Amino acid sequence: MTTISGYFGNDMWRWYRVMEDDDFDTLSVDSVKRRRYDREKEYLSLSRNTVYHSLMDLEDLELADLDHNKRWRNFSSSDLSVDFVLAYDEQGKAEDVEKRKTFEKNLVTTGLLLEREENQRIHFVKIHVPPEVLCRYSEVLKMRLPIKVDESDLPKDNIIVETANRLLKTCNVSLDPKKFPVKKYQLTAEFSRDKNYLFDIDDPDFFNTSIITTIASYILEREKFGLEDQDKGIKRLITEGVYKAAFPLHDGDLHDRSSKRKLLLDEWASVSKCLKFQPIDEIKDYFGVKFALYFTWLGFYTHMLIPAAIVGVICFIYGILTLSSDTLSRDICSKDVTMCPQCDKHCDYWNLKTSCTYSRIQHIIDNPATIFFAVFMSIWGTLYLELWKRYSAEIAHRWGLTGFDLQAEPPRPEYLLKLAKAKKKKLNVVTQLQEPVVPFWRVKLPSVILSFTLALLWTLVALAVVMGVVVYRMSYVTSDALYRDKTSYRIYVVPVTAAMINLVCIVILNLIYDRLAEWLTEMELQRTQTEFDDSLAVKIYMFQFVNYYSSIFYIAFFKGKFVGYPTKYNKIFGYRQEECMPGGCLMELTIQLAIIMIGNQAMNTVVEMVVPLLIKMYNTFMVTTGIEKAAKEEITLISCNQWTEDYKLGEFQSRSLFAEYLEMVLQYGFVTIFVTAFPLAPLFALINNVLEMRLDAKKFIKYFRRPIPQRVKNIGVWYSILAIVGRIGVVSNAFIIAFSSHFIPRLVYRLKESVDHTDEGFLEHSLAFFNTSDFPIESAPVSPSINVTVCRYAEYRNPYNHPDPAQKYKRPIIYWHILAARLAFIVVYQNLVSFVMTAVEWLIPDISRKLNDRMKREAYRTNEIIIKHETERAARERNKSMRKRDSLLSAVTVYHDALNGDLTNEEQPSSNKNTMYYDP
Repeated sequence: MTTISGYFGNDMWRWYRVMEDDDFDTLSVDSVKRRRYDREKEYLSLSRNTVYHSLMDLEDLELADLDHNKRWRNFSSSDLSVDFVLAYDEQGKAEDVEKRKTFEKNLVTTGLLLEREENQRIHFVKIHVPPEVLCRYSEVLKMRLPIKVDESDLPKDNIIVETANRLLKTCNVSLDPKKFPVKKYQLTAEFSRDKNYLFDIDDPDFFNTSIITTIASYILEREKFGLEDQDKGIKRLITEGVYKAAFPLHDGDLHDRSSKRKLLLDEWASVSKCLKFQPIDEIKDYFGVKFALYFTWLGFYTHMLIPAAIVGVICFIYGILTLSSDTLSRDICSKDVTMCPQCDKHCDYWNLKTSCTYSRIQHIIDNPATIFFAVFMSIWGTLYLELWKRYSAEIAHRWGLTGFDLQAEPPRPEYLLKLAKAKKKKLNVVTQLQEPVVPFWRVKLPSVILSFTLALLWTLVALAVVMGVVVYRMSYVTSDALYRDKTSYRIYVVPVTAAMINLVCIVILNLIYDRLAEWLTEMELQRTQTEFDDSLAVKIYMFQFVNYYSSIFYIAFFKGKFVGYPTKYNKIFGYRQEECMPGGCLMELTIQLAIIMIGNQAMNTVVEMVVPLLIKMYNTFMVTTGIEKAAKEEITLISCNQWTEDYKLGEFQSRSLFAEYLEMVLQYGFVTIFVTAFPLAPLFALINNVLEMRLDAKKFIKYFRRPIPQRVKNIGVWYSILAIVGRIGVVSNAFIIAFSSHFIPRLVYRLKESVDHTDEGFLEHSLAFFNTSDFPIESAPVSPSINVTVCRYAEYRNPYNHPDPAQKYKRPIIYWHILAARLAFIVVYQNLVSFVMTAVEWLIPDISRKLNDRMKREAYRTNEIIIKHETERAARERNKSMRKRDSLLSAVTVYHDALNGDLTNEEQPSSNKNTMYYDP
């Protein structure tokens, strides 16, 4: 006997007569309409739109496998498509059954069509959204939909755009028009049932899948399942365990070549298509605006990295080509200079030649082109943000999001659960619902203070890790000296191993803090999801900023700046501070940047692909082997349709895109804040992003359920973060050039000290003299290998034989000149670049004049169409009224002027029901 869906209890006998007829394998729509029972007793027939069907047994399904495609995504007894699916476990509490019963009753009351499948352990409720519901909620949600009028006179592109398009077509980076036909541009307007003449509702493609899913999700979020005002929404039901999942369906499996999913997998998510444009319109239709906007932004950012990468490579090549003419690296490699020990007691004197290779590589990064590249990247960052605002405005208009704004956002389900027992409530003036109140002084404020205190504590933990790595660096120098290793490998091993240790610590702290930040934000009792996400973003980005960038900031701005001199070294935990090589610390900064940036990107790429695959394998294993319910071995989840196949996939959570944005914003920081020390950063970011786009696309298509479409106008808070990072980048690059580079000291030397205004002699000028007899007892080498009277160190200090003994080892006047030049450079650089950035922002409007004119013209044409049709409709109504009046007057009605006695008494009409009297 076929299992009937529903909760009928003792009333199950009522349905036996239905099943006695062999023609009934399931309940049809008509049968449901004919069998209307008491709403309080029956769960099946709830309204005239109720379609609760029961599925056939698995054996009957195998016999009915004549139309696989129909059964794969449709109701079992009709051609209705499955637009949304709810899944729940048959093992549930009694109150869960009642909640589902009430919730689904309210769903069908709104007009949704439902069908339940209960053949397996995981039960499914399939939902279809009829056209009348789509029309009603499209109007409620103020969706902009295409109107019938074609916009045939679109403004033509200028010659620059046409030339660029021809060039791109020649380079074969455009999409295949056969697979992705160019969509005809259509005017859009807010949908209104009163203005149905504007819209081609009868077109089967008028409501696309994204709109249908959005409306279904909106209804699911608003329908109640209990008596309280806040007992509503599918998210809360999932949180409480009433349902296990709620998701829209993919439009086919990964082998169905007729499905859009397979098309996107082959043509968009394939690494072999990495040089092709993204089909952003198709992505929007399939995944929704929010999802498509991320990939649109990522694609735009990646394309903007191309000129930055080219300029970075040119600057890098310039450093290589000018290496032979660099006097500083040449002098380091050729002159026999004995340097002072790099640690106390155990370190020996060393020859400057051992850093020859280091200084040559340093010049490739630290050369005159560095200044140009820093200025270029600052202007590039501003240009990128302004052009993105301009482009996103065009995208928002094309996708019908102009004027869109989020409506009153409901409370988070987790928020309502935590405050379920709250006694105090207040009326929300927007939604007109009673909501629980969080006491500010007693609960809210202490929670926020505790949350951010713990967040600050973990930020200090990240700083402590950096300090530990610094101590490792300093201790390694001493241990190396103890083993009497005279090779120069340590100048490379120390920064490389330190960077690797730092990267491992970063990953571990990220895993811990990610969970901690979410727990802390939950503790704050944020009311809405937007408030929750914003608070979480602040905490995570604050921590990530410190976690990723603190070691780099240390090398850039602190290492070697406060070392002291041989008679008075500044120490930390008994260790002397690290010194920079005579060539500077920029090379070490480059090593740190390269390892953290490239290593983190490579690790994220592997994790993002492996983890979803493992989750899918685990879900498939659990549900197909029946481990979750071993008591019934016959009950398993068999992938005989799309909803059971999708159920095995990973859940697309609201934070899925959050992690993607965070990864890219951190990369943007490497590209802008520290690009002076790593000119190849844009190139590596470009390579990573080209692969990231395609691998992310494959991950979301293959291993995740289809996300619920969400409408957004822009990338939200991430734009503000990018703007702030860009401003920090200007200041950071100015300080790196001024204090970590040799640009300013060499410039001052050429202008003030050099006779021929060249770099000749700069090395001798930058190294101070020290008499080894002045070493304190605790600092002097214990057993030096050579007898040295005078050693050199990289500082601007007076020599040991200064004429004024009181000025021995003190700062000379040239040091203060260089410091003044450094500070002046920072002020000039920052103000000049900021002026150019402001000018760029002012010259590039957020909305192009072409788009602005188009929007005005479209609004005008739409209004004209509405006025024309309303005028015609009013005329038709007037004519109809006139005809009705004429028809009434032409019946057996007698017009009689009471003042004229024209009719005799015999001619007076008798009063009857066919006589109508009108006052002339």
